[in-house]
Amino acid sequence: MSSLSAGVNINFSLGGPDSGAGAQEEAPWPAFRFHLEFMRVAVAGGSSESSQGGTASASPLVCQGAFSEVSGLEATHEPKLIREGGLIYGGHQRPGNVSFATVVLKRGMTSSRDMWTWFFNTVQGSNGPAWGERLTVLIKVQGTDGRTRLCWKLDRALPVKFRASDLHGAGTELAIEELHLAHEGLTVQPDKA
Repeated sequence: MSSLSAGVNINFSLGGPDSGAGAQEEAPWPAFRFHLEFMRVAVAGGSSESSQGGTASASPLVCQGAFSEVSGLEATHEPKLIREGGLIYGGHQRPGNVSFATVVLKRGMTSSRDMWTWFFNTVQGSNGPAWGERLTVLIKVQGTDGRTRLCWKLDRALPVKFRASDLHGAGTELAIEELHLAHEGLTVQPDKA
C-alpha cells in the first residue's frame, strides 16, 4: 500500500508551514473586506465565446465593485461507493464528480445597471440570447491592511437569477439587489499581494 501514497504533507499549525519558535501567528481575515472583479472570457479563434472548442483565457476587466454580501462559495465532492464481492463490511470510496453551489451576490441598489444588463443580455439581449456572455469572476478577500490575501475565481460564470429589492412605503431599510451565478469551476488563485 505504500506505493499508493501521494506524499501529501498537511500542516495544521496556525502559523503555517514555516512556523517555529518565535514565528508570529497570523490573525484570521475579516469576512467583511472583499472586492469583486468581472472579466470577459475570450476564446482563441473567435471574437466571442462559444461552448464549441477554443481555448478560454481572461481578458480585460469588464467591471468591478463592492458588494455587501457574497454567499455560495461551495464545492461538494460526491464519493462513489464501490462494492467488492465478498466484502460485507462497507465498501471502497472513490472520488466522484464535484458540483458547485450557486453564488449569490448582494449589493445596495444604485443607478448602475451592470448586473441587470449582464442578466438581460444572457437571457434576451438586443440580438437574441447572448449564450457566450460568460464572465470570469474574481472575489478578492482582503486583510485588515487592505491587501488581497486570497482570491476565489469563478470560471465561466453565468447569471441565472436577478432579484430587485422589495419596495415598502413604510420601510426604512436599504434597497438590495441580488445576482445569482452558476459557474463551471471554483479555484483559489495565488496571493499576488
